[in-house]
Amino acid sequence: MKPAEFHQRDRLWHPPAHHPNYKTSVSRSPRQALLSLEGSLSEITGPTFGHNDIDPIDNDLIRNFAKSGDPVGERIIVHGRVLDENRRPVPRTLVEIWQANASGRYRHKKDTYLGALDPNFGGCGRTLTDETGYYFFRTIKPGAYPWRNWINNWRPAHIHVSVFGSAFSQRLITQMYFEGDPLIAQCPIVQTIPDPRAIDQLIAPLDMNAAIPLDCLAYRFDIVLRGRRSTLFENRLEGN
Repeated sequence: MKPAEFHQRDRLWHPPAHHPNYKTSVSRSPRQALLSLEGSLSEITGPTFGHNDIDPIDNDLIRNFAKSGDPVGERIIVHGRVLDENRRPVPRTLVEIWQANASGRYRHKKDTYLGALDPNFGGCGRTLTDETGYYFFRTIKPGAYPWRNWINNWRPAHIHVSVFGSAFSQRLITQMYFEGDPLIAQCPIVQTIPDPRAIDQLIAPLDMNAAIPLDCLAYRFDIVLRGRRSTLFENRLEGN
């Protein structure tokens, strides 16, 4: 077997775990050197997730929770490819998303924002990439919402994205933002990222070629797992 390429981690690419302007990071960030733990054989070999575990509408958030009609809001497509550090496709990997609804509210018992819940929108979906690393979701564009950082901070519209490796213990989580959102430049969480190029990789551009006329717009979000061009992952703050 040919040895795989080794790409040195760029530890300046990720934001620091402790950032005073992101207030909750002050109490949650580690104060001592991080430990590097090697995964056991059982952790890196299973359990795996197969096509038989995916419902045909799991990737359609417009339909997968609807009870009495379509959810309220702007209909969109989110699609792209999961790639390795050399832009090679990562096939058959599980991609999950979760998000707020069009009013900026999550379907979560601890979300007390005054935005209305949508009885026809659950805000969660999942799919497996195909042989080319391609994934596809249909959903509602999420709304912005306020949060208690400083007196008037708002989160930009965003979708949380989770990518699993060959086992459930291998999981990376990131957030996708939307091209042209003025709140991106105002968000204390986004602004912890030191390199503007890294922020740009979290922003999905409008993709009119994938839009469906008279139905929905589309946004493309490619996910690069490692290397110099990697997407930032919020549960891997020690490096990419």
